[in-house]
Amino acid sequence: MPHLPSTEKLILDLSNGWLTVWLNTPDNRNALSEDLAAELTATLAAIRDDRSVRGLTLRGKGGVFCAGGDVKAFMAGLSDGADHDAVAAMNKSGGALFQQVNEAPQVVIAMVEGAAIGGGMGLACCADIVIAAREATFSLTETQIGIPPAQIAPYVIGRIGLPAARRLMLTGARFDGAYAASIGLADEVAEDAKSLEALEADFRRGVLRCAPGANAATKALALSAARLDRNEMIERAGAVFAECLLGEEGREGVSAFIEKRKPRWALQE
Repeated sequence: MPHLPSTEKLILDLSNGWLTVWLNTPDNRNALSEDLAAELTATLAAIRDDRSVRGLTLRGKGGVFCAGGDVKAFMAGLSDGADHDAVAAMNKSGGALFQQVNEAPQVVIAMVEGAAIGGGMGLACCADIVIAAREATFSLTETQIGIPPAQIAPYVIGRIGLPAARRLMLTGARFDGAYAASIGLADEVAEDAKSLEALEADFRRGVLRCAPGANAATKALALSAARLDRNEMIERAGAVFAECLLGEEGREGVSAFIEKRKPRWALQE
């Protein structure tokens, strides 16, 4: 069992190998305040090397996923005379959080209800799987208040491609869950809360049939593909494959296949 941090801005629910992380500041529509971001960072760090945690779900309390950056905090910083270096450092800390979510060894599911605006949409784009309510609202509104979607841009582009990302970033267009699915932002669209949870349960079952170490290795390889040239990728993939096949999971998985039984990591449904 991981030692999860004490949190005030998040509610952490760990059950049957799965951690649900509720963003829990509905008074500001679960904006990515400094405190909330710090708690999410600490939570992800606590489970990073723990393969007993097979996946995590990001979800927002109050029927809202995440309204993006804490604009009031931005204004407070301006009124306090924050200089260039301080503002850049604040923005880079947000980038580190998005990278941490994106590269988490566990499978990450984003369940989007209500608003996923600006950094909230960026946070969803860092997940492996996105489930959206049909009535959810997505938008990249940064340029409408005079700033760029700086740290989230790579994740939005990676999720939906450069042409669609440019269109949405440069117009601030608002769209719903159905449109999010049509451009590849959402993997599934739910008609209501019950179907949203049923879809998440289906994805969980699939993840829990997979070896946690193999999933972590697969995710790392997939993310490496954009950074490595073809020969480097061949070398890296070969090394990772050998490590996995010769490791405990590989041996158990092959034995279970031959013996026509479930491997030890396949939790009972």
